[in-house]
Amino acid sequence: MDEEVRHTDYGDDTQAVESHAASARFDPHTGERLKRLAVIVAIVFGVAFLLVSIDRLIKAHSVARETRAAAAAPALVDVITAQSVGAVQRLVLPGYTAAWHASTIYARVDGYVGKWFVDIGDRVHTGQVLALIETPELDAELAATRAQLKAGEATVLVRKAETGFARTTYERWRDSPKGVVSEQEREEKKAAYDSALARQRSAEADMALAQAQVDRYQALTQFKRVSAPYDGVITVRDIDIGNLVTAGSTSATTPLYVMTQNDPIRVFVDAPQSVADDLINSKAAVQIQTSAGSVRDYSGQVTRTSQALNPQARTLRVEVDIANTRDELVPGMYVKVGFGLPPRGLAQVPAAALVFRASGPQVARVDSAGRISFRSVTIARDDGSVVELSSGVAPGDRVALNVSSQLADGELVRVHRVEGEGTTPVAAVGR
Repeated sequence: MDEEVRHTDYGDDTQAVESHAASARFDPHTGERLKRLAVIVAIVFGVAFLLVSIDRLIKAHSVARETRAAAAAPALVDVITAQSVGAVQRLVLPGYTAAWHASTIYARVDGYVGKWFVDIGDRVHTGQVLALIETPELDAELAATRAQLKAGEATVLVRKAETGFARTTYERWRDSPKGVVSEQEREEKKAAYDSALARQRSAEADMALAQAQVDRYQALTQFKRVSAPYDGVITVRDIDIGNLVTAGSTSATTPLYVMTQNDPIRVFVDAPQSVADDLINSKAAVQIQTSAGSVRDYSGQVTRTSQALNPQARTLRVEVDIANTRDELVPGMYVKVGFGLPPRGLAQVPAAALVFRASGPQVARVDSAGRISFRSVTIARDDGSVVELSSGVAPGDRVALNVSSQLADGELVRVHRVEGEGTTPVAAVGR
């Protein structure tokens, strides 16, 4: 009975497995649905690819069309109107200050520095003692010459006594009656007198020479005291106590001091040749500007010019003298010097409007129709950023800035008007 039960259980299990396998089979319509889905996805991707390709093709055609249109369109140029020159044109040039007097003080005697009394930055007055130089050799030579002078004075006294005795002797022999003394004796006495007189004069000359030597050494001893030649400021001190100093001002000689006088003070400017005619005989007022934390202005006038151009730089040296009572300016400062120049040309344009060619400077004039034409011009004055033209351009003419070398005369251009008065060069706008 147990075998029958087991057989029955096995049969039940087999039936359950077959029933489960039958339930796991796919629906017969599932494959058809998957095929339709794949077709739909493929169609969507194909349509998207087609749309993207069409869009790219349209954009490519548009870019090509715009490129052809841009290539065929006239060039874009910046244009500014030439302005008339005002009543006075201001020209600003760089310059530098220099002392009214600048002196390098050397020793006039050999010796060594005993004391110095002033240092750099000290203000000194005329005759003020700056240093003392010890001169033992000079002192010894002065003592020797004084001794020679005393010896010469003594010799002169002896010679004078001899001359006096010789003179009285000669006078007695000369006034003696004839026959008492011979003519030869008279001649001998006269010769003795003349010889004594000559010796006296020689002694006097030696004494005068000794006196000259004493005076010379006494004069040199005055230079033991180094003094200021004028009121000024000490700018350099190259000595210290015990330094040996040598008289003279050669390249091998060390200076003692350098001092300057700064009121009034000079301002030197190198003006270009284009304005030399206006400045060479001018006494016009100028404005000096310096920056030392805050901008300060000083007024002056052209005092003198070199009356000649520097052959290397083609510039004119101009000097301006200004008062410096408060010592606000010192030598060697960089300054800006503004000149008021009378007008000479007809119009002024930015320097960017100039075109330099083999035939000379030109400007590109743009007419009302937008056509460009190149005109030769004559530069009357150039201050770097603005150029004054005496021919070729009239006030009111429109000129192009930073013209391309590819533009030809008579070519049509598109105008981009630049705002301004025509006094400041403006960078070109890219095409």
